[in-house]
Amino acid sequence: MGKIIAVVSGKGGTGKTTFTSNIGFALASMGKKVLCLDCDITLRNLDLALGLSDSAFMDFSDVMSGRCTLEEATVHHGKYPSLFLLAAPLAFDGFRVEPAQVKALMAEIREKFDFCLVDAPAGLGQGFRMATQEADHVVVVTTTDVTALRDAQRTVMELERFPNGKVHLVVNRVAKKLMKQLHTTIDDAMDAAGLPLLGVVPEDSDIPRCLNQGIPLRDDNFYAARAYYNIARRIDGFKAPLMKI
Repeated sequence: MGKIIAVVSGKGGTGKTTFTSNIGFALASMGKKVLCLDCDITLRNLDLALGLSDSAFMDFSDVMSGRCTLEEATVHHGKYPSLFLLAAPLAFDGFRVEPAQVKALMAEIREKFDFCLVDAPAGLGQGFRMATQEADHVVVVTTTDVTALRDAQRTVMELERFPNGKVHLVVNRVAKKLMKQLHTTIDDAMDAAGLPLLGVVPEDSDIPRCLNQGIPLRDDNFYAARAYYNIARRIDGFKAPLMKI
């Protein structure tokens, strides 16, 4: 059975979508069958990050409403045959996500994919609830910014139903120089969020370019690409070193 991993944050701009897409690329490069599911209704961007914006004609509401099958709604990546996208609706159009529909969709996804990475919208609304309802694990993405850390704490409070070891922290966009100026450490971020650390992703000038082009970071990139690959290895149950910033 596949694993459902919700990627969340309390604050926008922490890099959830970039994280989701690059972990998806990394897991697919490791031979895993991966579905990236966008839960950000009306403001979806995961299709852009994956380079699939011209291919996503159906979305998860079509599957839930019975207008098409899961296979018909998912889009597979041309360069990564085992990587798929299930987009969010571009408009509400009166659609309401019901818990029973989410449960049925996630059960089917478990049967057909090794991993499902669920990109939740910022905040704690309907998209957050959908992303976390059936999740096996939750990744809280934050930066070292004090407002992001405060929102991460608030998010963790909403995840108290998950047992220990099922919710982890990723500290994103870490700039060593800025951390020194602010006297901030990764341990401070972990203490603030109250979560075990899954990984650290350094600030990398390649990220905006790759995100705009819908391509993965270069495999030989020493910075963020290596960090994402190590995190993907940990998600898949292997040991991998933490990135040293």
